[in-house]
Amino acid sequence: MSKPGAMEETEAGELPEVQLGGRLAGLSLSKQVMILAMWPLLEQVLAFFVGLTDLFISGRMAEGAERVAVLDAMGLGGYVGWFFNILQGAVATGVMALVSRATGARDHPLANRGLGQGVWLGISAGLISFAVLYAGIPLLIEEIGLTPEAGEQATKFLKVLAFSGPFSGAMFAVNAALRGAGDTRTPFLSMVVVNVVNMLMSSLLVFGPAPFGGHGIAGIAAGTVCGWIAGCLTAVLMLGHGRSEGLRWSRISLSPHWATMKRILRVGAPQSLEILVMWLIHAYGIHVIANLNHVGSLGAHFLAIRVESMSFLPGFAIATASATLVGQYLGAGSKAMAVKAARFCWKTGVVMMSLIGISFVFFRYPLIEFMAPGSGLHADLAAPLMIVSALTQPFFATCIILKTSMRGAGATNSVMQWSFGSMFFYRVGVLGWFFNHGGISLTQVWIVLGLDLFTQSIAFSWLHFRGRWLDAKV
Repeated sequence: MSKPGAMEETEAGELPEVQLGGRLAGLSLSKQVMILAMWPLLEQVLAFFVGLTDLFISGRMAEGAERVAVLDAMGLGGYVGWFFNILQGAVATGVMALVSRATGARDHPLANRGLGQGVWLGISAGLISFAVLYAGIPLLIEEIGLTPEAGEQATKFLKVLAFSGPFSGAMFAVNAALRGAGDTRTPFLSMVVVNVVNMLMSSLLVFGPAPFGGHGIAGIAAGTVCGWIAGCLTAVLMLGHGRSEGLRWSRISLSPHWATMKRILRVGAPQSLEILVMWLIHAYGIHVIANLNHVGSLGAHFLAIRVESMSFLPGFAIATASATLVGQYLGAGSKAMAVKAARFCWKTGVVMMSLIGISFVFFRYPLIEFMAPGSGLHADLAAPLMIVSALTQPFFATCIILKTSMRGAGATNSVMQWSFGSMFFYRVGVLGWFFNHGGISLTQVWIVLGLDLFTQSIAFSWLHFRGRWLDAKV
């Protein structure tokens, strides 16, 4: 009788005895997920409150039409912040996949090389992001179609934000290496520094006494830059003092090693292309929203995403745990345990995000009022979006966790190919057709986005059960 494959072993429960090393040694799967997800969840929650602080600050800087312009500018700023993740996030994905495989295989020299080479690639990615953004701000604002008032505010914000690129790029790489090695606590602590410094400096630079305060929306961006600088230094120093088990700075690991860089880029390059195209597709969606007939649509869209982020905070935390476990179990030679870990995280994420989504239906108005008090215009536009968001939570959770699990295995090329088709069809084809033929409302835009998530969830569920992502090379 032939030996069953990894997927068959998982279904039958015939799992080999595989023990991970380091902080995960001897723990059950549920405890491994809890340990790996706990710190990223706290990190995401803290980041949520930073975004909330930025929203509070920007919503209180002005009144009337000027407030609408500021919130629209911050909405664009949120998407541009995502632009930074195109190259930096790709490097981080490659670093995490390589380090998690090396950690599972007990190859500590390779894990350290992944850390060192990832830092150089992260800094390079940040410099490229800075140059592209700084030079392309006028074209971006023109293509999105912001009002002149919102465009002026967005220019002030983005020109300062661009300087965070090299620091966030280096920190993304360091944190990805730490998570791949099973240490999610150190990245959390460094992100605490980022977020606390961000909140304090942004508040000081906007509302503080002279000569510190009075910098408006540029002050919010400057606070973000200060946060990334402080967080990057914290992560580097904590590693230098041996706070993370298994990873160390060394002259050898930091010396250029092109073979290791190529391995990182081989995994990260497809994601870079994927996120770039995704960003361009989302930029088209922002163009549509910014040019809807209802004044304040972009600000309401941004506000609804802030509320919705309460659901995908645990989703991304669980996805981080899933990617780490998938990579380490594959490195240890057990496809079956990699599959079991991914499915456990998938089920957990769907339940958690769906329950949070239900709260959006019953508490949508209080949540929106909490985010932007006194902004009735934005509340009326954003409230229906929360119902759409609640209905799509199971599909959103499936996309987040299965895609991240596959990236943790190194199967970024498959994720890229299947993401493109659905997103382009719905977010460009369908959205563009309605926009150019009779118009579309903001709620209808979100329904189209929900259909995209539904389709992607079906596609990635099929890919998961098909199992070929387990054979990706890192």
